[in-house]
Amino acid sequence: MSWNPILDPSIPIGSQVDSIETVIVPRARDLGGFEVRRALPSAQRQMVGPFIFFDQMGPAEFLTGEGIDVRPHPHIGLGTVTYLMKGRLHHRDSLGTDQWIEPGAVNWMMAGHGITHSERTDGEARKAPLSMFGLQTWLAVPKDREEDAAAFVHVEKTALPELEGEGKQVRLVLGHAWGESVPLAMPSEVFYADAVLQPGAAIPLPDDHEDRGVYVLTGEVEMGGQIFEAGRMLVFRPGDRVSVKAGGQGARIMLLGGATMDGPRYIWWNFVASSRDKIEAAKEAWRAGDWMHGRFSLPPEDNKEFIPAPEK
Repeated sequence: MSWNPILDPSIPIGSQVDSIETVIVPRARDLGGFEVRRALPSAQRQMVGPFIFFDQMGPAEFLTGEGIDVRPHPHIGLGTVTYLMKGRLHHRDSLGTDQWIEPGAVNWMMAGHGITHSERTDGEARKAPLSMFGLQTWLAVPKDREEDAAAFVHVEKTALPELEGEGKQVRLVLGHAWGESVPLAMPSEVFYADAVLQPGAAIPLPDDHEDRGVYVLTGEVEMGGQIFEAGRMLVFRPGDRVSVKAGGQGARIMLLGGATMDGPRYIWWNFVASSRDKIEAAKEAWRAGDWMHGRFSLPPEDNKEFIPAPEK
C-alpha cells in the first residue's frame, strides 16, 4: 500500500522540540552476554498509553548450543507482545500454546487473571549460531479487564498493515493508526508501529491518540535541531502535531502509545495490577505451587521447572 501524502504535512522545525515532554535513557542490564535495555517503567514515566514495560533485547550473537532459557513464570493483569527483528523464540504457555515467535509477527498474550509461559531458544534453534534482536513490551489493561480469562493470539507478519513511500516503510504492529488497523482486538485504545526511515525521511505521529512516544532502535532522529541517537525514548505532549525526521544515517524507530490508563498500576516481579491486594493474592497463588488445582498451572510441554517468586 502506498503512503498517503495527506498524512505527511509539512514537517515542523525549530520549536517542535518543545513538543517533547520527556527523554528517557534506558537502564542497561547484562544477563550473561545478553544485554537488555529497559525504557519503561522509568523515573520519568510509568507508562506511555497502556505500555508499562518496554525492553530492548540485544542485539546479541549466540554460538551453536547457546541461547535463551526463560523458565516458566506467571503474569497477571497485562498483555504481552514479543516483537523480533532477528532470531526466533519458542513460546509455550499454560493454555497449551506452542508457538515459535519469528521476526515481524505479533504474538499477543493476554494474562488476565493469570497465565504461565516460557520462552526459549531450543531444539533446532541451537544447532547453529543465532542472532537475537527484539523488543518485549507489557501493556496494562483497564481495571474491568484485569480478571479476564487468559488468551493467546498469533498474527502472521503478512496479515499486518504496511505503508510505504517517501523514504519510509511502516508496519503497524498493534491497534490503529494512519487509517489502518491490525486485525486483533485490544482491551484499550493503542497503537504500536515499526518504521524504517531513509536519511531525511519524516513520519507524523498519529494525532488521534492521547499519549504518544517514539523509541529509536537504530540510527538517529532529529527534532528542532537536536539529534537523538539509538536507545532513546521520546515522549510527546498530548495534542501537538508532531513529526519525527531521520538523521543522516537513517533510522529504525518504534512508535507507540494510546489512551492513558484509568489510574496508576502496581508492579511486582511479573505482576501488574490496580491494587496491592491483587498483587498479594497472585504472590500467594504462585508460591503455593498447586499446579493441578490452583490459580496457576505450568505449560504442558514445559513443566519440569519454573522460576520461584522472589523473596521480597
